[in-house]
Amino acid sequence: MRVPLSWLREYVDLPATETGRDVQAKLISAGLEVETVEQLGADLKGPLVVGQVLTIEELTEFKKPIRFCTVDVGQANGTGEPQEIICGARNFAVGDKVVVALPGAILPGDFQIAERKTYGRMSRGMICSSDELNMGEDGSHGIIVLPPETEVGKDAIELLELVDEVLDIAVTPDRGYCLSMRGVARETAIAYGLPLRDPALLDVPAPNAYGYPVRISDPMGCDRFTARTVTGLSPEARSPIWLQRRLQKVGMRPISLAVDVTNYVMMELGQPLHAYDRTLVQGAIGVRRAEPGEKLTTLDGVVRTLDPDDLVITDERGPIGLAGVMGGANTEIADHDAAENGGNATTDVVIEAAHFDAVSIARTARRHKLSSEASRRFERGVDPQAAAAAAQRTVDLLVLLAGGTAEAGVTEVIAPSAPRTITIPADHPDKVAGVAYGRETVVRRLQEIGCDVYGQDELIVTVPSWRPDLRDPNDLAEEVIRLEGYENLPSTLPRPPAGRGLTRRQRLHRRVGRALAGAGYVEAPSYPFVSEQVFDQLGLEADDPARRVVKLTNPLSDEEPALRTSLLPGLLGALRRNDGRGSHDLALFETGLVFHPREEQKTAVRLPVDRRPTDAEIAELDAALPDQPRHVAVVLAGAREQAGWWGKGRPADWADAVEAARTVAREAGAELIVRKGQYGPWHPGRCAELAVAVDGTEQVVGHAGELHPRVLKALGLPPRTCAMELDLDVLEQVGHDTVQAPGISAFPVATQDVALVVDAFVPAAEVEAALREGAGELLESIRLFDVYENAEQLGEGRRSLAYALRFRAADRTLTVDEASAARDAAVALAGERTGAVLRS
Repeated sequence: MRVPLSWLREYVDLPATETGRDVQAKLISAGLEVETVEQLGADLKGPLVVGQVLTIEELTEFKKPIRFCTVDVGQANGTGEPQEIICGARNFAVGDKVVVALPGAILPGDFQIAERKTYGRMSRGMICSSDELNMGEDGSHGIIVLPPETEVGKDAIELLELVDEVLDIAVTPDRGYCLSMRGVARETAIAYGLPLRDPALLDVPAPNAYGYPVRISDPMGCDRFTARTVTGLSPEARSPIWLQRRLQKVGMRPISLAVDVTNYVMMELGQPLHAYDRTLVQGAIGVRRAEPGEKLTTLDGVVRTLDPDDLVITDERGPIGLAGVMGGANTEIADHDAAENGGNATTDVVIEAAHFDAVSIARTARRHKLSSEASRRFERGVDPQAAAAAAQRTVDLLVLLAGGTAEAGVTEVIAPSAPRTITIPADHPDKVAGVAYGRETVVRRLQEIGCDVYGQDELIVTVPSWRPDLRDPNDLAEEVIRLEGYENLPSTLPRPPAGRGLTRRQRLHRRVGRALAGAGYVEAPSYPFVSEQVFDQLGLEADDPARRVVKLTNPLSDEEPALRTSLLPGLLGALRRNDGRGSHDLALFETGLVFHPREEQKTAVRLPVDRRPTDAEIAELDAALPDQPRHVAVVLAGAREQAGWWGKGRPADWADAVEAARTVAREAGAELIVRKGQYGPWHPGRCAELAVAVDGTEQVVGHAGELHPRVLKALGLPPRTCAMELDLDVLEQVGHDTVQAPGISAFPVATQDVALVVDAFVPAAEVEAALREGAGELLESIRLFDVYENAEQLGEGRRSLAYALRFRAADRTLTVDEASAARDAAVALAGERTGAVLRS
């Protein structure tokens, strides 16, 4: 919400010395997020005056149309003589009143105006557009043409209100009332302790039987509808400068008088309005749910197929507007430009000021991807009591500015409702904040926000109609605390009870993070939302369990409506973004939850907030939630080791991804089984299947290796990108939480190297497992240090795997015979299981 300080001063008598920065500080202290204060016209310097175009000479000898104009600026130039100006714009004519920057003026962006010769003529100034004066969009895309009655020579800086301060407030969803000047003025008045001139306090005539007919078929969706009619609007009437400038300052584009007035009143009071061309509305106006297959062309020219849950405004023909979101094109207001093009300008209008269900409007706006200023307000909560005042304010402005006549008929359809009351102990805010405010302070603050308060120790609070967010005692306590100042709350360090620390799962999570960071990986948390299209890009089979997702009813983005079943989409997206920005050597990791739907869908229970939930209630809630195992994943691309004076670097490869899995397993105290595998996004020949033994049965917990080229192309990833993903919860289940200190022997190690020739399709992991088992308990470690392939020496389809075996005893120095015997036993078992033979 953009709030011009000059407009705000109309409702609150702020001290003349108060700047936008001062008001910003006050509102931030009161709990509003004032992001910036824009200084309009801070770099603008006159003379900037009103001029009247006397003559226009078309210069045709140049590549683009150029006009040599003489402009009367009165005595502003010191001589009274016409000012000669070169201009390329064509949206003005002789006799028009325009804004002229005379020599010596400085426009926004430090653009200095001086006399200069151009296109063979002397130009002494500039005829200005709204863009050049940083006024905002006005729809003309050209020179500012002022009303004919504007006085020549008048100071245009004052006329156009070019110098002002505008507060930009990020309005949170619970403070919808601050999407209006009225709401922000109320907060400002409270912050300064000043009275508020409420613009909604108007004399409104009572409803009668002569108003425009309105029929409400869905009172739950529309509980209030006010209709007023104004006739005899002048087709030539245009929005005055002050009205256009206020709309521009709050970020809206002036369109036509009737539309501008409804937008102005919406920004002033927070009540969205809509004006219909009365001659285009056939019969009574109705409010109902859309029928299946109905269509509506909205004001943006898009033909929309309506959903049965959409709330629509209708006449005898069918829908004429998407309630609370956008009007229909078949009842659009036509301005004077339409009349100039052969159409008929609107002279009679029906004004709608209604109150719609917030949830319904929010879903409709999201369903049609059509967020508007009206829908933003309705979905955050609009004051239902302001509808009649907003309609009256609109009528008054149309009568004043367009010479219209307000018809005596007033329609007001209201569904009965009672004001909301909340019972709260007078000392409840004290208990919440830990500060002794006292009853008088609590009552005063609640009354300042518009509440009616009765009672002594137990307060009965009637909530104002413009605060739908106040629903329980804690909401009221928050109001008292924020108005008294969050900065006045004491800071106290919490004292955790003794004997409670991190859970086993939390400790493992931290150890894994530290280990991967120590191995050179950078943590890159990502959003847990994905599109289902990503599973096709990852090459998952149609029946893959990972394709079963939990979908959100109200997603942040319609393009990513599902919760992730893998960490890889988010990590690979982070890798792609970083690679695209010039960081090509990447090693990223993430630990986080993934989500799998349960076979039986249940509805979650609503837990109590006045006591601790029972174990049964918590168990019932957990049973309704999807399975949420914690995974760990890494992705690598580019160089794993950098080149330098120390030698050559090397690129990341599948072995680094496998080693990351082993690092995680070591931290979990689990024994990881690594074998050849094939799954989804990984390259079939460079993919390792990772498993652990759970109760004597092997269970696959993840995969690691190089990604398939098709996946790299689909996701826009660098060549030879590698990845690994593991189920951390299963590793925790089979591992041990106690850190195992390594055994240190005082006796020397005996190293034996063996080179075994095997068929090329035999996985190195199987050979290693056989060697490890055959070597027995004397084997301390085994490492593959060489892979050699040569058809002439080894034979077609054969390769050599060289391993370094380290033997050590805990109680003695091994003899050569003992080490050799252990080696021979290892080679024998490897030959029996994999067909390996010693390389000669």
